[in-house]
Amino acid sequence: MKKLADFIKKIQSDERFAGFDEAAIKQAVILKILSLLDWDPFDVDEVQPECEVGGGRVDFSLRHNNRHKVFLLVRKGTKEFPKHQDKLLSDAARGKAEMAILTDGLTWWLFLPLLGGLADEKKFHVIDMKEQSCEEISEEFDQFLSKENVASGKALKVAENIYETRQRNLLIEEHLPKAWKKIINEPEKWLVNLLTEVTKELCGYKPERERVEEFLAKEVQAKADMERAVKPESPPSPPPSPQGGKEAPPGRGEDFTGKSIIAFTLSGKRYEVKSWKAMFLKLCDVVLPKHRKDELEVLFTIATPQREYFSKNPYEFLTGEKIPGTGIYVDTNLSAREVVDLSHKILLLFGRKESDLSIEVK
Repeated sequence: MKKLADFIKKIQSDERFAGFDEAAIKQAVILKILSLLDWDPFDVDEVQPECEVGGGRVDFSLRHNNRHKVFLLVRKGTKEFPKHQDKLLSDAARGKAEMAILTDGLTWWLFLPLLGGLADEKKFHVIDMKEQSCEEISEEFDQFLSKENVASGKALKVAENIYETRQRNLLIEEHLPKAWKKIINEPEKWLVNLLTEVTKELCGYKPERERVEEFLAKEVQAKADMERAVKPESPPSPPPSPQGGKEAPPGRGEDFTGKSIIAFTLSGKRYEVKSWKAMFLKLCDVVLPKHRKDELEVLFTIATPQREYFSKNPYEFLTGEKIPGTGIYVDTNLSAREVVDLSHKILLLFGRKESDLSIEVK
């Protein structure tokens, strides 16, 4: 694992790799990584180059017991990936390969081709050498592509677990508002029994069903009347920020929608970042590893009834990242406003002030 991490670190620090053409990527990146994952690039029974399946061709097939296990297709630049993913998945399905990978050497899209659905639904994971640490990347390569895990079926099992967790979360996210709407629109159907039992638990007496239905009807009507009567006030205009509006201590809940972040300053130290996601991960990396594991448990209190932001389960989130040195994963599917709000909460939980943080945007 150390040799693999060292090689990934070399790729991240050497700008030449980003300029390689497809032939150079195959030789200098793909085959090297496969060899560090215990595949033998010189054994065509393990690593079959230019593999033809049903009229299609992929750059490499990783094989075990005379069966295709993983298909790899190399294309220059991620902008080209969507043009090739359907063909790759079709070839992989014909070859009965359990996993398919589309890569330019730096970014790796991982698919489960034998599942139903569209290509984007079959993509279960992305490895990005431009965003992740070399240690995290080497762990993920080992998990999904090492010869041992591919041959044993462990890689497939983990991949399917990620896919199933993601599909479950998507379905919950889609249907939770629908379920709530049904409850609100039909309270007598969904809430009567619950309200009856709670009333009995509190006072020892079980109210008649008709009385509970009448109470709920009045509550629903009162809420509707209130919503019609009360008009939301427009939020006050934010005060002008210093330095031509480029930098200011962000207020809790301030909306940065549509703005691009340049850098943030925490307790006097400035960090340049390229995205809101990068800012949040960097802030977590700066603040959290300094605390003991038991102190970090407080992160799990940052949640809403509908959503959690931190977890020890790497497959809890649709897009999650590990905070280095903590063993905790954070949901990175966040808007700019959510990033700022969560950053404030973290600072307060760990004894800092909101004013310690300022953000530069454009």
